Amino acid sequence: MTYKLLFVCLGNICRSPAAENIMNYMIEEQGQSKQDIFCDSAGTSSYHIGSAPDRRMSAAAFQNLGIKMYGQARQFVVSDFQEFDMILAMDRSNYRNILALDPTGEYQDRVHLMCDFCTENTLKEVPDPYYGGTEGFNRVIDLLIDACGGLLKHLEENNIKS
Repeated sequence: MTYKLLFVCLGNICRSPAAENIMNYMIEEQGQSKQDIFCDSAGTSSYHIGSAPDRRMSAAAFQNLGIKMYGQARQFVVSDFQEFDMILAMDRSNYRNILALDPTGEYQDRVHLMCDFCTENTLKEVPDPYYGGTEGFNRVIDLLIDACGGLLKHLEENNIKS
């Protein structure tokens, strides 16, 4: 059975597609099958629906990891609660927006902050680099490499094959 991860930020063009692509890269680097873990991303807003990942984030991903970013922005929908096993919010604002769509709290245990899986960084949220410069995008890539590595380790420790 495929374990499904959903990475969520505000517009789904910077942080969450970067997390999705970095996680897919790490799964592949370990020589594992994407059949075991499926990754997707979404945004809590509708600002960029249909857009490709931000070119600045794509450049940072390529510069830091040599990976090309894929994806098309979409908005988080209530059915994502049933579709995904784990939903990873990039910051507290998005975390709250996701939980607001689950008023009964039925799926609350599936929603986590991405930085909860960091093993080296102490930041509690992935900062939004959208209005900043190159340094902010590179910082997000470094943070997501740490968080994705910790998430992958968490999945392995909990016998979720990658």
